[in-house]
Amino acid sequence: MTLDARLRATLTKRREAAEAGGGPAKIAERRAKGLLSARDRLAALFEEGTFQEYGAHARHGCTSFGMESKAIPADGVVVGTGFVDGRQVAAFSQDFTAVGGTLGKMHARKIAWAQDHALRTGVPLVGFKDSGGARIQEGVDALSGYGEVFYRNVTLSGVAPQIAVIAGPCAGGAAYSPALMDFIVMTKANAQLFITGPQVIKSVTGRDVTMDEVGGAAMHAAVSGNVHLLAEDDAHAVALTRELLGYLPSNNADDPPHALRDIDFGPDDGMDALVRSDASEPMDMHAILRRVLDGGRLFEIRASFARNLIVGFGRLDGAVVGVLANNSMEKAGCLDIDASDKGAAFIRFCNAFNIPLITFVDVPGFLPGIDQERGGIIRHGAKMLFSYAASTVPKLTLVTRKAYGGSYLAMCSQEMGADCVFAWPTAEIAVMGAEGAVNILYGRELSAIEDPEARAARRRAVVEEYRAEFASPYLAASKGYVTDVIEPEMTKAALSLALRKLMTKRELRPAKKHGLIPM
Repeated sequence: MTLDARLRATLTKRREAAEAGGGPAKIAERRAKGLLSARDRLAALFEEGTFQEYGAHARHGCTSFGMESKAIPADGVVVGTGFVDGRQVAAFSQDFTAVGGTLGKMHARKIAWAQDHALRTGVPLVGFKDSGGARIQEGVDALSGYGEVFYRNVTLSGVAPQIAVIAGPCAGGAAYSPALMDFIVMTKANAQLFITGPQVIKSVTGRDVTMDEVGGAAMHAAVSGNVHLLAEDDAHAVALTRELLGYLPSNNADDPPHALRDIDFGPDDGMDALVRSDASEPMDMHAILRRVLDGGRLFEIRASFARNLIVGFGRLDGAVVGVLANNSMEKAGCLDIDASDKGAAFIRFCNAFNIPLITFVDVPGFLPGIDQERGGIIRHGAKMLFSYAASTVPKLTLVTRKAYGGSYLAMCSQEMGADCVFAWPTAEIAVMGAEGAVNILYGRELSAIEDPEARAARRRAVVEEYRAEFASPYLAASKGYVTDVIEPEMTKAALSLALRKLMTKRELRPAKKHGLIPM
């Protein structure tokens, strides 16, 4: 017995209506602008043939303002699961062609289904945000829907990775869902992310601002720090999302997708050319990281924000690692408010998902200044200390040059939980830099020397004496604060071997609900 032809035809018609979104004309118009449709985005994300949809026939229950007779295909959001590089991912994609992708109660319930599925099965969640906001015809039901989504964002946090892709408008309360997720990818054009737009700001403050100033991708990537990855267009956003997923475990009980290979114990003769012995000379940390990581590939996170601290993912002889590194080419590599927030968030994500941490240190201190002090650098800087100390994943630290004062501790010293601390011979580990220490220790003696040349010569001499005696990596090593002093060309071999020995690390902490990180 076969399926009745009329039943088959009805199913086909309903399925085609759901898949049509706002209609062929609207979809064609978007594609002409270089935009993908809601279903195009999911098709690009998932392996061909693996997508299974949930709620294609869902219908809203609103009866106000003539909505009872209005059919919204898939209720404005496409939801389902599929495979990315052989691993399951749950996803939703808001459809701007269907009533602006606005969120009502059923729309929210479909997103909540994806969140619940990710939680139950332990798989990542990817959400494509392209919505005009709340469906005002549904009133408080729309607000309730946002609440259901936000609550599940928090429940899923630290259990399975969450990635938001801002590919269109995401305004008002809708902006808080991506803010509650782990990573935000945003396209440079056609996407906006804001709480209050230019018109509201104008009416309240009288100030004229543009959309790019308050909600543009470039602003969020470089100024607010809300955006982790900046994409050229929809296709690039999907490619970045797929690459990011390639570094992440499916959930907090899994290991990252390591692909361990034999360790290369040979020296890297090209590393020595990058070393700068003069602590006042900027050093290209990006180039150093490229020599350490497999294929020279650092998948940098928040690359345009707080550029004085580099964070990102890479592989070390096949092992997935999270990398943090001071960048002396920006603000001399000092830690400031934004860098501390950036670093702490990255550390906590890696710890939540079992990703080992490698820290490259070249830090002269916390950035001085009245704006930093008034802005709360004490509270923000403490986030770095808290995050490293609270982390139980394997932690390796390499001191390349400067490691002064509290910033040395904030970059994962042995006392803050580093399992191994390596140092180059150029490392200077001290309470403060030699020049500053000499001003305190020898200030009276130097001021008593009347001849400027003699004073300068004496100053150079005591600076070198202090550096050699009190800032030497061998002094720190002699006291057990440094595991070993290594040649720069042996950096990758030393880090890789140490990490391989730490892959089975287990560390238990006192039972508690959660620590209270400075906020």
